[in-house]
Amino acid sequence: MPASSSGRPAGRPAAGAGRAPRPRAGQSTPSRQSAQPEQLGFDGMPERLFVCTPSKLGAYADCPRRYRYSYVDRPAPPKGPPWAHNSLGASVHNALKNWYALPADRRRPEALAGLLRGTWVRDGFRDDEQERDAYRRALAWLESYVDALDPQADPVGVERVVAVKTAVLAFNGRADRIDSRPGPSGPELVIVDYKTGRAGLDADDARGSQALALYAYAAERVFRRPCRRVELHHLPTGTVAAHEHTAESLARQVTRAEETARDIMAAERAVADGADPDDAFPAEAGPRCGWCDYRRACPTGSQTPGKDPWAAMERRD
Repeated sequence: MPASSSGRPAGRPAAGAGRAPRPRAGQSTPSRQSAQPEQLGFDGMPERLFVCTPSKLGAYADCPRRYRYSYVDRPAPPKGPPWAHNSLGASVHNALKNWYALPADRRRPEALAGLLRGTWVRDGFRDDEQERDAYRRALAWLESYVDALDPQADPVGVERVVAVKTAVLAFNGRADRIDSRPGPSGPELVIVDYKTGRAGLDADDARGSQALALYAYAAERVFRRPCRRVELHHLPTGTVAAHEHTAESLARQVTRAEETARDIMAAERAVADGADPDDAFPAEAGPRCGWCDYRRACPTGSQTPGKDPWAAMERRD
């Protein structure tokens, strides 16, 4: 399945939305894997903040076992081969980043062929024919997309890292683009996220995206300007799915992220205290197991047939 810029295959809704916090795991079996060490403190001192990105939170929401393999176990289990759809997505994102790095008078559609060639990632494709077809389609998407952009308009940020702290989180993330647009009371920021997956997107996808909401929440505090609008720009179809957040809806997404962080920290403490890591970080078995980088290392996931690295590209045909 196609991937977003965060690395998770696009077109799949993030699991875990609205999920109740997980109960603390039992402590009957000695730990078999390393875990984050418990940080000791003094009475009355606040707990350590949970350092996170959208990918880190999303990994746990999708599957706690995948989170453990990615962020807890050291050494981490070996990953499977790279995915062609991730290569395609990364190539398109980097070409757009470099397009904005050009002087305004050189931001023309004809510059894109060279930019895409310079950023092209070849990993995961079935053969040269499939790779060439993917390149041609990606170039067509880019040319159509930039044709509707104002080359003189400089975004507030391109691939810009924004960060914020809450009572629980130390969040940071890299937004594809942050625009400044006129608002009723002055300039307002807009979070733009590029998508290259097969499936189309709608306003519900933009509204439900925790990553976009966290980017908006952080950008508003970094730049001290209102940031409530989030947009998913789907390059294959040339469509934009947007949502206008409120302060309350952003706060709900932050609360949801904090609940996920508390669940993760509780699971890490349980492992440090001697719980079985497989119990503390259970696998969420399902169709997405076939797309998981750690399928072969996971007793649960390995029961699902794996996808070929180029499978998502064939689904686009």
